[in-house]
Amino acid sequence: MARQYFVGGNFKMNPTTREQKRALIKILNSADIDPQTEVVIAPPSLYLIPVLELLRKDIKVAAQNCHAKASGAFTGEISAVQLVDAGVPYVILGHSERRSLFHETSEIVAAKTRAALDAGLKIILCVGETLEEREGGKTQDVVQAQLKAVIAVLKPEDWSRIVIAYEPVWAIGTGKVATAAQAQETHAETRTFLASAVSPAIAESTRIIYGGSVTASNCNNITCQADVDGFLVGGASLKPEFVDIINARRS
Repeated sequence: MARQYFVGGNFKMNPTTREQKRALIKILNSADIDPQTEVVIAPPSLYLIPVLELLRKDIKVAAQNCHAKASGAFTGEISAVQLVDAGVPYVILGHSERRSLFHETSEIVAAKTRAALDAGLKIILCVGETLEEREGGKTQDVVQAQLKAVIAVLKPEDWSRIVIAYEPVWAIGTGKVATAAQAQETHAETRTFLASAVSPAIAESTRIIYGGSVTASNCNNITCQADVDGFLVGGASLKPEFVDIINARRS
């Protein structure tokens, strides 16, 4: 079946001023974007509501994280219920920076995923291995373990609201990028795993996107791979070339 091309932009802790934020939104609002592509951007939480108000409606907005609880004494956190109430449709969960810097286990990511789905959010679920794990031939062991924790808390109907982002940790912010063959191999193996762990139908319909130093110059070779359904873009999402990545499949 045809899976809709998906491009996400993870701004991380950028931009640092409201003026820079408005400049980014101006670029996107004026861009000629392929209407067949689903586009989602994830600004810092401080800018979520202003971006929602300023951004064209055919581009969606995501939070970069949420808490597993709906409310409570969790200073500095934001809940899925609050995001839905604010009109935010997506959240990124399981990003390697959350796993490594903030010590989020796969079980914590799974709890957040369940809470986000129950609140009504869609999920960009990140998985990926370190360079040591890649060189040790453990890529699928790592990816499958990260997915298994989430699979355990999901219902079949939840999968239509999940996009899996394969982001090799060794390629995030390093300038290194997986080859087209490496990306395709991992995506295909992940899809095969989903077919056995969940169902062939869900494996076929679930979008698996690639993230890791994606740029306009390297995305074309990767996007033509059969099991690569788009990208989660980091640094390049803060530049005009993000539009070129969005339009990489435009005919």
